[in-house]
Amino acid sequence: MANDREKQRTETDSEIEREIREGRKLTAKDLMARLAGPGAMKGASPVSPVQQAENEIGSWLGNNLQDDCGQLRVVLHRNLKGSECLLENLDQPLTAIEEYLRRLLATDNLLKEIVREADVEWGRVMDERPHFEREGAAANPDDPYTCIGVRKTLGDALERLPHATK
Repeated sequence: MANDREKQRTETDSEIEREIREGRKLTAKDLMARLAGPGAMKGASPVSPVQQAENEIGSWLGNNLQDDCGQLRVVLHRNLKGSECLLENLDQPLTAIEEYLRRLLATDNLLKEIVREADVEWGRVMDERPHFEREGAAANPDDPYTCIGVRKTLGDALERLPHATK
């Protein structure tokens, strides 16, 4: 007897649901919810923890890195995305930024490589030939990214981190 009532209630619910859906357009959001199944999103973010950390890093760099051309920010963000440093600090992405900036500032070869990548990115975006620094030659005055300038920019950004120690 209880099974009969439950079966009748299920059929009635299905009929009501069908009537409601007939008068309403189906959206992409509805389809995704159906594919995920009932309760799939309860208590969980649809954005993965890695993506959340990468987004936080991008946001922080955008707000705290003094980069008029914007290409240094792009290079730093690209290098941090999916990096071991970030994956070890998913719950604290600013710690990943701090470790990465400190490593760049402590290693001349890494700093030179970042400057070179920023120059290449700038040249690509501006559709111009990039200005590369040459060992022993004076920096080109039109070069937006020099080792000295990038070192200062990264040092200033490091000081803006909330838990950075000097």
